[in-house]
Amino acid sequence: MDQPASRHPADDPAEQPDFVTALARGLAVIRTFGAQTKRLSLAEVARQVNLPRATVRRSLITLETLGYVESDGKTFMLTPKVLSLGHSYLASLPVTRAVRPYLEKMSALLNEGSSAGILDRDDAVFLARVPVRRIARDTMPAGSRIPAFCTSMGRVLLAAQPDATIDEYLARISPHAYTPRTITDPAKIRAAILEARRVSYSIVEEELDAGVMAISIPIKDAHDRTVAALGITSHVERTTGEQMIERFLPLMRDAVKEIRAQLA
Repeated sequence: MDQPASRHPADDPAEQPDFVTALARGLAVIRTFGAQTKRLSLAEVARQVNLPRATVRRSLITLETLGYVESDGKTFMLTPKVLSLGHSYLASLPVTRAVRPYLEKMSALLNEGSSAGILDRDDAVFLARVPVRRIARDTMPAGSRIPAFCTSMGRVLLAAQPDATIDEYLARISPHAYTPRTITDPAKIRAAILEARRVSYSIVEEELDAGVMAISIPIKDAHDRTVAALGITSHVERTTGEQMIERFLPLMRDAVKEIRAQLA
């Protein structure tokens, strides 16, 4: 009779001899903060990471000393320095290097903010940004995250995933209404994602920010795999969805075609 396979230390990274528990705990503390939980108390962080308060306190004080966290004496929040942790990785990606000149060109021609991003679990993460001052969210630097479910970039990136992955994503998240126009019904979000897959672009109006609208399309490599998304952000007072399709979309598709050739 076969014996059950014995559990090997390699099955659990924490049991590896070179595993640094304190570092893992510090990263867990950083991941606790998000768009909807910008400030947390010591007790709240400890509860979310399921660690003793004394352990979490040491992590937070260390992060504060290094400049990654700041505190008002009662609560803690991340500082912009956290973005530097991922900036080197994002800047090293071939698509980041390829896309930047095209973002600058499109922003100059359209006088609108442009960006490129990738999917990281439940969020779209900006690889590069060319902002215009009149759009508040265009001040977000590379490395910033936006929710995938209610953004054109997120929906385009989700559209490239298998149906099963999309369903798992929708079952996992708790959609939050950022504006009165935010779609939070999972069935409607799924339909919007599948529509983005069908037409190879997504337009979202005022779902993340009031007055702000955006259009995004996939960036594909030589193997027809979506590796990122290209987006243009505007305002409802300056443009409509129809105008985005007529003016923005052809320019974006030309850019993506040239980016794809560079990636090949």
